[in-house]
Amino acid sequence: MAVFYRPENAFVGDVIPFYDGGLFKPFYLKIWRDYRGAERIDGWHMLTTPDHLHFEEHPTHIQGGTGSVLKIGAVYHMFYCQFDHQAVPEKQMICHAVSPDLHTWTELPEETFMADGAIYEMSDWRDPFVFWNDEEQQYWMLVAAQQRGKTMRKGCVGKCVSKDLKTWTYDQPLYAPGIHQSAHECPDLFKLGDWYYLIFSAYTDRFQTYYRMSRSLNGPWTTPERDTFDTRAFYAAKTGTDGVDRFIYAWNPTREYNLWNFNPQQDFGFDYNTWDWGGSMIVHQLIQNSDGTLSVTAPASIKNAFSESKAVEIDPLNGPWLVQAEAAQVSSPYAYASALLPLIPPACKLEADFCFEGSPRQLGIALQVDEKFDLGYYLCFEPNRERIQFKSGLRMCEDGGKMFPYEVEMERPITLNPQQDYHVTLFVEDTILEVHVNDEIALSTRMFNYTRRRFGLFVSEGQALFKNIRLFTLPHAEE
Repeated sequence: MAVFYRPENAFVGDVIPFYDGGLFKPFYLKIWRDYRGAERIDGWHMLTTPDHLHFEEHPTHIQGGTGSVLKIGAVYHMFYCQFDHQAVPEKQMICHAVSPDLHTWTELPEETFMADGAIYEMSDWRDPFVFWNDEEQQYWMLVAAQQRGKTMRKGCVGKCVSKDLKTWTYDQPLYAPGIHQSAHECPDLFKLGDWYYLIFSAYTDRFQTYYRMSRSLNGPWTTPERDTFDTRAFYAAKTGTDGVDRFIYAWNPTREYNLWNFNPQQDFGFDYNTWDWGGSMIVHQLIQNSDGTLSVTAPASIKNAFSESKAVEIDPLNGPWLVQAEAAQVSSPYAYASALLPLIPPACKLEADFCFEGSPRQLGIALQVDEKFDLGYYLCFEPNRERIQFKSGLRMCEDGGKMFPYEVEMERPITLNPQQDYHVTLFVEDTILEVHVNDEIALSTRMFNYTRRRFGLFVSEGQALFKNIRLFTLPHAEE
């Protein structure tokens, strides 16, 4: 069982969700990096899972980049992309393969095509997403592309149309706001109720997955106030549904490879390194709010998997804490108050509710800290800045202060009001941390340098109450 799936000796790249025959069957790009073992099979692999916890893996022997899968009658269609890295400039091509059973695929090279060079730049033409447009009685293909234009801000969701899935006609972009310098990667589109939702990822300006919403496939595509689902550690997200619930899949990157030679020459641990391409799979469940906007939470299967309750002891360090069963309260208007919770198991779920009075500078939950309450990881709720900030030990020592000129590592927007309860759920598995607040806000990241230490609570210059603090592990898990 894996809360955040990662194959042995390899890593999860872009995920292509699919549901068929009563099972989730997400495909993904399998990244082997330097591994050269006999079991290495490159290309797309298909996972089979009933619950996003237990997985079986099946290679497709199709080599290429991200795309989509759909079933028409008794035939499965895979659209994907390939790259000619030797060409100058590099060629990006959209390809088609078919299968009777999702296991044996036949490529159709005669249907491969590139950008037109008129509407779209030749440089970006990948990640095809194909669906049937019932209103227009034709197939639409959305493509990660660059629209031709005067500036470099040409990233768009391109569009082609077809009657037969074989011959495609170039059309004007579905969405071309002139914001990003990168192509709008891994486009995805679906309808919930009266709203259409367009999903895409971009790695310029911000490195995140975005969404836009519209009452019509022809737009206009409006930007919600909170237009992302998670942090940059949840990338290339695409969605899939079983007809009842819709889930969004992405990869949480490792920090092991120095691809751009940006990492420090001295080894300060992986927390100091740049983010890699690919890592482990994270799955959120999508929630449609009453105003049509989207939020995410953890799937019920993952929440319920942590069923072994553990005792929670609270040990005050600084500040006048009032400790009760599963609760701790402190008023520290001019100082920093801290308390320790139990050791962090290798895989666990911590839940807590909190509320505050006035406007504390920060309050929150610490991870992998000890009695010094210094180096570790801090989930900081900051009412004045309307955000959750994640910061690690690299911010808390002289070397980190010299090396990193930016102030914030990870942050998510949130409105924090006094005298209001907020429910926080933290999932930890190995180095991965996934945080959910009120089933609205998600924050995913990694914690490499510190392990086998404790949870903690803290309040800086303020008053707060933490209650219903509960710790759970997987059944029969090793401590």
